[in-house]
Amino acid sequence: MERANRKIEARGHWGSKTEFLLAVAGNVVGLGNVWRFPYLCYSNGGGTFLIPYLVFVVTCGVPLFLMETAMGQYTQEGGITCWQRLCPLAEGVGYAGQLILLYSCMSYIIILAWALFYLAFSFSSQLPWASCGHMWNTDNCNFAGKNFVLNWTGQTNSTSAATEFWEHRVLSLSGGIEEVGNVNWEILLCLIAMWIICYFCIWKGIKSTGKVVYFTATFPYVMLLVLLIRGLTLPGALQGIMFYVYPDPQHLLDPQMWMEAGTQVFFSYSITVGSITTLGSYNPYTNNCYRDSFWLCLLNSCTSVVAGFAVFSVLGFMAHEQGVAVEDVAESGPGLAFIAYPQAVALMPLPHLWAVCFFIMILLLGLDTQFVCMEVIITSVTDMFPTVLRRPWRRELFLLLFCLFCFFSQIVMVTEGGIYVFQLFDYYACNGACLVLLSVFQSLAVGWIFGAERMCDIIEDMTGSYPNFIFKLCWKYLTPLISLASFIYSLVEYQPLIFNRWYRYPVWAYMLGWLLALSSILLVPGWALGRLLAIRGSLKQ
Repeated sequence: MERANRKIEARGHWGSKTEFLLAVAGNVVGLGNVWRFPYLCYSNGGGTFLIPYLVFVVTCGVPLFLMETAMGQYTQEGGITCWQRLCPLAEGVGYAGQLILLYSCMSYIIILAWALFYLAFSFSSQLPWASCGHMWNTDNCNFAGKNFVLNWTGQTNSTSAATEFWEHRVLSLSGGIEEVGNVNWEILLCLIAMWIICYFCIWKGIKSTGKVVYFTATFPYVMLLVLLIRGLTLPGALQGIMFYVYPDPQHLLDPQMWMEAGTQVFFSYSITVGSITTLGSYNPYTNNCYRDSFWLCLLNSCTSVVAGFAVFSVLGFMAHEQGVAVEDVAESGPGLAFIAYPQAVALMPLPHLWAVCFFIMILLLGLDTQFVCMEVIITSVTDMFPTVLRRPWRRELFLLLFCLFCFFSQIVMVTEGGIYVFQLFDYYACNGACLVLLSVFQSLAVGWIFGAERMCDIIEDMTGSYPNFIFKLCWKYLTPLISLASFIYSLVEYQPLIFNRWYRYPVWAYMLGWLLALSSILLVPGWALGRLLAIRGSLKQ
């Protein structure tokens, strides 16, 4: 028996505090900071957007971030098993969070495959999205003309060379989700390469993860700084920045802006899915998670704001060069990363250099978010079955099986109809409303069942500092109320997914989307109900 116990490997801790800070920073600072926050700011009244954003940061973002870090550090358990020590009735929150992370792992890495594909072409003698006349271009192709609006609709008389490269060369876009078509083998090879990189980044657990983040979490800031300085020195940069920050107070009365601000905070802070809990669980018990949470939240929000200046200075330059308004070139999501920015880069001197810088930044921003998500899932499952998985080479084998499962499940996303499946996952399975509802369950479970006062005492015991009373107020009242109001509003204002601003999915696809969304949310009440029926005793017990 003693010999058998010796074979079970120790759970381990971070090699240093720096490793923890860089791992969390790498996880929370991702593509959303660069391609979603700046566009939301611009489209929701510029600087005015910061008001609801800060309200959600103070009432939901920072309190939940601190709660999750403390939960992990106190229990020394992953995103599922930590609930067994805190509130077994709410263990469904852990399962729901891990399922959302699984959906994210399957879709997020596709973006990295696209970015790797673009990076490879950035080394070609001529950037392929900078000119027409290629085999994938149509007669409507136009580069840097003044007669087209840069978007990815393809509905204008002329289409940008960057749009055609994206739709016809990268995606080989079919007519709809019903037309799956052939596998794009080049993107598939890029996808395999990204899975191999992610596997070896975390295959030895936090021993390898803690070392890799020294590069993957810091180098994107070097690239962002380089692109920011370059952007600010371009003609027309000021025009783009004014579009980004110019306040329009009328937007404050728009409930949609408040909903988008809340969703952005939940996404960018990686809260409610168990990521922060799992990363915090590798801290020593006496680590000052109270102070860490403040600095990491500040870093995340500041990165979003700075990225906006880097993005919109370049978009202002492009609008200046083409003689169009900034709103005609402003995009978010894949439209910004794979159409608008490459098009702008092609107009600069030394376009290859800036293309390489941009796509390396996109790759590294996404890479550590991806492999930390994988690490969180692997840790959470390992903590459920420690005697089975904490043995020599078991973890590596389990991680390999996990990667293969995700890879084969997502092959449909690299077909000609793959982008339609990708958007379905992104819009429904990884929906912000799911995260918002999970925060309601989580704050009620900790604030009321486990006890906000008890959590504050635990934080004081670990850090020596008793949390400000505002945290207790948020955990018990503000966070669940504001999150519930946001969730209800998102249901009332629900709009079905429309791709490319014109393609409507068939009914069965929308049903599949709702099934993906409900699969995580229903785990919470389902688990609680199952526990109540299976275990004897009163509700209080």
